[in-house]
Amino acid sequence: MRTFAIAAVWLVAGLASAAAQTLRWGGDAEGGAPFVEADPRDPTKLVGFDVEIAELIARKLGRTPQFLQVQFASLDQSAKRGDFDIGLSGVEDIPARRQSLAASVPYYEFREVLTVRDGDRHRFRSLADLTGRRVATLGGTIAYDLLLEAQQTHGITAVSYDDDVHPYSDLALGRVDGVVLDHVLAERAMRRRTGLFTHPDALAVGAYIIITAPENTALRDQVDHILREAMRDGTLETIFRKWHVWNDDQRRLYDRVANQTVNSGDAADVPTTAEMAARYVPSLFRAAGITLVLSIAAMALAVALGMSIAIGRVYGDPVTRLVLTVYVEVMRGTPVLLQLFVIYYGLASVIRLPAFVAALVGLGLNYAAYESEIYRSALEAVPRGQLEAARILGFTRMQALRLIRAPQAFRLALAPMTNDFVALLKDSSLVSMLTVVELTKQTQIFATNLGSWVIPGILCALLYLVMSLPLGYLARRLERRWRMPSV
Repeated sequence: MRTFAIAAVWLVAGLASAAAQTLRWGGDAEGGAPFVEADPRDPTKLVGFDVEIAELIARKLGRTPQFLQVQFASLDQSAKRGDFDIGLSGVEDIPARRQSLAASVPYYEFREVLTVRDGDRHRFRSLADLTGRRVATLGGTIAYDLLLEAQQTHGITAVSYDDDVHPYSDLALGRVDGVVLDHVLAERAMRRRTGLFTHPDALAVGAYIIITAPENTALRDQVDHILREAMRDGTLETIFRKWHVWNDDQRRLYDRVANQTVNSGDAADVPTTAEMAARYVPSLFRAAGITLVLSIAAMALAVALGMSIAIGRVYGDPVTRLVLTVYVEVMRGTPVLLQLFVIYYGLASVIRLPAFVAALVGLGLNYAAYESEIYRSALEAVPRGQLEAARILGFTRMQALRLIRAPQAFRLALAPMTNDFVALLKDSSLVSMLTVVELTKQTQIFATNLGSWVIPGILCALLYLVMSLPLGYLARRLERRWRMPSV
């Protein structure tokens, strides 16, 4: 026993020593080059200028870099939790981020630029020219706030994405009429796709920073010292030139930052929580409306299709039953998110469905499979003696279904139908991947800009409860009213 205890102590000490010698850095490899991406020649390795900066910091600290994959939208919360030591993946310098985290000095300055289709370059020169049009960007960014303002002043529709690839592919397909993002991302998109044009004028200016947990100010100060030293000796310039993103903006930034002795960004003017809430709460209510309308419409489609599938499986010929069974198993056996991607992106070359329509169709088709099983079971639960009696009385097959079997089956199916609608209401959050800004997506954007999930999360939960509880109450009342009498 004593030997085991000693071994455990040595193991814990060894793990602590290894952790102290490792610099865990968080980033999102899905963002791609030139930030962080898997090396095309060796997918087990990462490349990008943020990768090289993380390695530089680890080397200067005498530690070994260890990458931790974190979704871009979750970097702030992961930093606050202490999931990693530092985070960098094109992280923008915004006031809320400096308020809630320990943030480094800026190490790269970028310009927010407008990209349009090449044929529209003379027609759409600014956001004012895009009145009534859809303009894409990443949620929770400076660009998104810029589009929210333009939404009020110019009447454009801001479309939020979770990645920086699909905004440009949708622009090429004509689903949106412009994209506002960092010039680094715009230039990469121009190299990947033909038929796009980026206006050089800056709509806004921002900077990338490194973040860490709010209590890690000592580590932040070490990172600041390393960055300033790399600005003075040309190390950062060498890295950025290698990735073809160096320009004169960086020289001016370094002249301003390299000689600072303190992290002056901490004194940024930060909106209060009340001001941020006042700004975003109306958007949460609008997003809740979108969630409710989408869920009701998708459920109506699912009910109609589900009934048809159930009737076909109960009354159809063997071929019909086989085809419908395959459909049900495929839809239930594959992720709904995959189905949404196939409908919206995979079929884009055949039919370009608007995002809301694609979301409606995808959720409706998926839940139709589940609904059909509920209705089929309910139909088969009706006593066969009643069907035999109907035949003896001269009822046709359809008359027996419409007047005897279906009404009883509906009573049996009501409770699971209600459960499915509540589940669909929550699954509607997946459609944010198709640029539909529903309640969960708007909450995520709110939380990112506020720097906390507490208030946005509570508001989001309350709105979901307000939408789902009345439905449950209504279903229970109908169940009591329509309850089949015991024999």
